[in-house]
Parts: sequence; C-alpha cells; structure tokens
Amino acid sequence: MSSQLLTLLLILSIVTIHNLPVVTGRKWCMARNDATYKQLQFNIDFSCSHGVDCKPIQPGGSCFYPNILVDHASYAMNAYYRSHGSTKDSCSFNNSSWFSHFDPSKGSCVYT
Repeated sequence: MSSQLLTLLLILSIVTIHNLPVVTGRKWCMARNDATYKQLQFNIDFSCSHGVDCKPIQPGGSCFYPNILVDHASYAMNAYYRSHGSTKDSCSFNNSSWFSHFDPSKGSCVYT
C-alpha cells in the first residue's frame, strides 16, 4: 500500500475509535449559545409551527435528551433550514444562529 493510503486509513481509524467529529461539505443550522431563552423558545415555536416535525424534541423523542433548550432549538432550527431550501435566509433566526460544518447528530438523535 502507498504511504498516502496508509495515512488515510490511520486517520479514519483514529476518528472512528475516538468518535471525533468529521468536517463535511454540509452545513447545519445551529442555535447560538449566547442567544436568550426567549429567542431560543421563539425559534422552536416558529419552526414547529412552520412545518417542522418537532416530535423528536418532545419527551420520549429521539432528541429530547439532553433536555437543554439550545439543543432543542438547534434541532428545530436545522429542521426548518432543511425544509425551507437550506438557504442562508432560512437560517437567519434574527441573528441567533450560526452554521456548523460538524454533524451534530448523537446516538439516535439524527440531524438531517
């Protein structure tokens, strides 16, 4: 095997073993950690009332835990972003959002 291929296999093994996030070409719309409680709750309410299936962030849902408002808002905001064309405007949320290049999915909580 070539040294480049061995290096690639080593890197992929380390990422897999240590469960490190992988940068992809995709973007996810996420809630800012410094957004207010009121803004985050508004973002959830807005997203859930505009076509987003918010069952995953409800009690018993696959994304309910951890039961943290910024995580619930991120899920709802990203789902809105995806369902509304994945455009910059569909992730504006009055400057309470940002784009991540790391997949925020964890366990059974899968972000699309």
